[in-house]
Amino acid sequence: KRNGMIGNIYSMGLALQALEATRKFYAPWQWDCAQAFSVVSAHDYQQPTAIAQVLPALVGRSYLDVAGLDCAATKDTSPNRQLPLSPVLGTHGVPRAPIQVHYSITNTLQGKHFHYSTSVTVPRGSTLLRVMEVAAEENPEAFSFQTEQTSWGAYVTSIHGLAASTEDRTYWQFLSAGDALEEGVSTYKPHAGEHIQAVFSTY
Repeated sequence: KRNGMIGNIYSMGLALQALEATRKFYAPWQWDCAQAFSVVSAHDYQQPTAIAQVLPALVGRSYLDVAGLDCAATKDTSPNRQLPLSPVLGTHGVPRAPIQVHYSITNTLQGKHFHYSTSVTVPRGSTLLRVMEVAAEENPEAFSFQTEQTSWGAYVTSIHGLAASTEDRTYWQFLSAGDALEEGVSTYKPHAGEHIQAVFSTY
């Protein structure tokens, strides 16, 4: 993409590693390294898997370099203890202002079609997963859902009793203003007044 994104924010780490490892085969103008790295630097990665894929690229390395590492040579220079974590100043105990998020679920693909909408109030900075939890607490009959934990965070497997299926190639797609979200439900943070749609879809 012209903004430096390669695929989506989750694919950036491995894409940058691949491009760095094979950069001698690419003409400089075929991809903008600085623009791609600025996209990564500006994003607040939360999942350990995503961080582990981005970090090597940020220091000009790739997973391929692991084979050539001499661990014995770096043994004496490695830190032998973990540094204490510094608390984030000025945030402890400060209540976050509530925001309203609109949330809807739609199925026009399979079985009995349905569409439900609601508005929930959550603290600013809450994840989409929290929005879904509040909606389910307020109206479990309509907004109940199930998730499966993955290395990329929570993956929504079912909403309103309708489950995704690899056999049918169906899944729950999450959109905002008609565009697919580039983050998962456990890390995406809706803004005030945003309308999040969960649409049962095929791939």
